Amino acid sequence: MYVVGFAETVVEMLNDVDALMFDELNDIRIVGTLTVILLLGISVAGMEWEAKIVLLVILLGAIANFFIGTVMPSENKKPKGYFGYQTAILVENFGPDFRDEETFFSVFAIFFPAATGILAGANISGDLADPQSAIPKGTLLAILITGLTYVAVAISTGATIVRDATGDHNDTVVDTVNCTDAACTLGYDFSICEEGGCKYGLMNDFQVMSLVSAFSPLISAGIFSATLSSALASLVSAPKVFQALCKDNIYPGLSVFAKGYGKNNEPLRGYVLTFCIGLAFILIAELNVIAPIISNFFLASYALINFSVFHASLANSPGWRPSFKYYNMWVSLAGAILCFVVMFVINWWAALVTLLIVLALYIYVSYKKPDVNWGSSTQALIYNQALTHSLNLTSVEEHVKNFRPQCLVLAGYPNSRPALLQLVNSFTKNVSLMVCGHIRTDYARCQRWLSKKRIKAFYAPVFAENMRYGAQLLLQAVGLGRLKPNTLVMGFKNNWSDGDMRDVENYINIIHDAFDLQFGVVILRLLDGLDISHIQGPGWMASHKLVEVHSVSCVSAGLTLLIPYLLTNRSKWGDCRIRVFIGGKINRIDHDPLIAHQTGAHLHFSCDFQTNRQIRLNELLREHSSSAKLIVISMPLARKGTVSSALYMCWLETLSKDLPPLLLVRGNHQSVLTFYS
Repeated sequence: MYVVGFAETVVEMLNDVDALMFDELNDIRIVGTLTVILLLGISVAGMEWEAKIVLLVILLGAIANFFIGTVMPSENKKPKGYFGYQTAILVENFGPDFRDEETFFSVFAIFFPAATGILAGANISGDLADPQSAIPKGTLLAILITGLTYVAVAISTGATIVRDATGDHNDTVVDTVNCTDAACTLGYDFSICEEGGCKYGLMNDFQVMSLVSAFSPLISAGIFSATLSSALASLVSAPKVFQALCKDNIYPGLSVFAKGYGKNNEPLRGYVLTFCIGLAFILIAELNVIAPIISNFFLASYALINFSVFHASLANSPGWRPSFKYYNMWVSLAGAILCFVVMFVINWWAALVTLLIVLALYIYVSYKKPDVNWGSSTQALIYNQALTHSLNLTSVEEHVKNFRPQCLVLAGYPNSRPALLQLVNSFTKNVSLMVCGHIRTDYARCQRWLSKKRIKAFYAPVFAENMRYGAQLLLQAVGLGRLKPNTLVMGFKNNWSDGDMRDVENYINIIHDAFDLQFGVVILRLLDGLDISHIQGPGWMASHKLVEVHSVSCVSAGLTLLIPYLLTNRSKWGDCRIRVFIGGKINRIDHDPLIAHQTGAHLHFSCDFQTNRQIRLNELLREHSSSAKLIVISMPLARKGTVSSALYMCWLETLSKDLPPLLLVRGNHQSVLTFYS
């Protein structure tokens, strides 16, 4: 846009001396192309700062030259509409006079890019010694200086030049008594301009500043300076912002532009890309077409900046500490809404396209979840909301209809037992809490693995001298308020008969500790075990055809039925059929087990009864469920301190031996299902 503005001025000067190469439109394209090539060379050579200083001096001289010219009236300039400071001209020009279907917002769209340079400091923050101090001061000073300059130029031109003039010295009037416009009261009759065709005046001559100035060539030099310095700033700053974005590797295929060159890490590839985009718009060669497009995207940027600031304040993050004394979050929100509204007022369809582009970029980032951390206000707001809702949960009494199996999974390294985690994730994902407990481990690496596998779980490592003590720590300490596990999930200890019996004692005591702390217990057993850290390849979760549920206890039937139901709600398990078996008396044993516990003499008989029970259950499972992909069965209980750990482990082994993947489930004597949906 800036280069086209520069090219228009050059072409007008060529036209004045009858030196056009082709026609005005094509000459603008030629001059613009040559100019942007020159600017690219300056950027690549790293001479932008030197060039900007020279251009700034010229620009300041041109502005001073204009204001000096406003107090130097000339008779030769009056036919062209310039009369010096006149109250009548100021009053006449004070109101609007839109022509050719122009409106306030169409003119605003063309003028708005003139105010976009105030963010140049933020765009080159990486080059500043103290950006935290320099950017606010520089931005506020830029707003103040440019605002005062624009207003002063507008008032000066509006008070010295009429809207229409013929440029003819003969268009004078003698009788000024019956005059109705400012030019007439000053001795000139420009009424013929009402029919159109006049070339001079504020409404017709884009070079009125040259007319007013003390030395007109300096105004042209100032226009060159303003447009070229702004174009150079755009060409330099945009690639640096883009380079930072590409380094985060958020969008595919952009990492090629992250590479920098030289001691200042210059984004040369970004310069070339910006050059190509700029050249495409230069070939449009119509400033009034380009400006509204620029305005639309700048307004979108400003709306997002304002909303980001508001959002950061809303999140109440301690890291957000605005130093501006008069900052107010509601002003930021109002600014965001205003920018958004103006976008649609200027051009509704362009605003809609812009909005869709921004939305698509945001949705992509939200979906891909790139491995970058900006400390965003969204993170802070999510924390606030999570904290608020967690506190609200503590004041609400639990109800059976809202029961969720919140699982503490003793998985060790997560990548060692993926089948256990995938299964639990299948019935807790987006439903309830899952915490992967591990005794002695590395937190960051394991949490990244869970995120990579899209397993929605928290990772909670503890350091303990043995497995049982570590499990006790996790059972008692993990969770926050109601967001606390209520179900312990473990893998079956396949090597229990070969290892140290103290390990078996610890394993069984973990189950007892869980029951003592009002936890339910779920144990998963696979034929080949769960630990696959020594092998590669797909696990047993690849396909599912049948889930069978076997309940032999009325007390724990709720959790035993709830877990299969939650599993079948997932797409991977959606085609599964659930078969429910309710066991009663096994193998026609008519003895009442409760009687067996009344005396020590009958204790041995009770243990034999339980062992026979597990043997018969295993036979029935192999007979009826050998084709099932998953069996869910109530886990037998052992009286703590009465049944030895070895015997209890033997019962579990007997019940689950040589079967398809099997879940042993036992609730915590708490109702988890209602009779009505």
